[in-house]
Amino acid sequence: MSVANKSLSKWQKVAGIGIVCGLVLTGCDRSEKEDTTETAELTEQDSVSTENTAATAVSCDDPMVQDRLKSALRNTLNQQAQSLAADYANEADIDLSSGSIADKTNSVVIDVQNAAILQDTNTNGMTTCQASVSMTLPSEDLYQASQVQAANNQPSLQSRLAQNNIRINNNMLVDDAFTYVVGTQAGQVRTRIAGQPALITVVADVMAGSVFQSAMDEERAERAAERRESAQDNDSESAPVRQPRVTNPVEPIRPATPPTVNNNQSSSNESNAATTNPTTPSVPKVVPNDESIDMVIIEDESATY
Repeated sequence: MSVANKSLSKWQKVAGIGIVCGLVLTGCDRSEKEDTTETAELTEQDSVSTENTAATAVSCDDPMVQDRLKSALRNTLNQQAQSLAADYANEADIDLSSGSIADKTNSVVIDVQNAAILQDTNTNGMTTCQASVSMTLPSEDLYQASQVQAANNQPSLQSRLAQNNIRINNNMLVDDAFTYVVGTQAGQVRTRIAGQPALITVVADVMAGSVFQSAMDEERAERAAERRESAQDNDSESAPVRQPRVTNPVEPIRPATPPTVNNNQSSSNESNAATTNPTTPSVPKVVPNDESIDMVIIEDESATY
């Protein structure tokens, strides 16, 4: 073998070794890059998951959560009150304005206190909370609703509240175990009422009953006014119309004057009365005719003894 061939063979071996080593190094480099990329992707996914979990874990007493809860409470209250008022109206065959019912529900003061976590955040990022929810009603609505309940032989408000563990303080109704769920969806805070709370049902019934009682009172007042007007019209038609009478002025009364006394005439009248006064003639004495009497003594007034 020539020197040239030996040199070429060595170069090929060296080149082959270099290519093999290069491939090995390239493979090692690629595997290291792939491992690094996979590790980075996992780290990014973990960090995104951690960020999403932190974003969805909304606090139960967050002010935004409280506002969302109050809005949900008022909307649900209005819907139930509208439905119950429609039932009252159908039974009594009267019309109830939906606007008046909305005014009633808007007058209710809603407050949330002592919010706390009841169940930790789940895989969907929703946290179950519990709080003390109070609804303060106008005293007039409570009174009118009690009249409706009494007229329909329904349980009293106090008994219904006691059955549902709702306490009452004057005109404030309080549920100390009100449950709701909070979380975020699409970057927005979401609040949802859990189940069908008895507090909302009771307050909605009070609002509907108050509107119904007000409508019944107005209808009775209108009927009474119509009856009075009808009675007045009948009386005016049956009664004769009195014409005004012309009166003449009365002549004033003259003062009385004392009579004049004539002394001469009065003395003559007295003398005439003395002369004309006749004397009563004496009645003759009657002698009894009884023969049994021997002697009769007659007293003579004119005789002198």
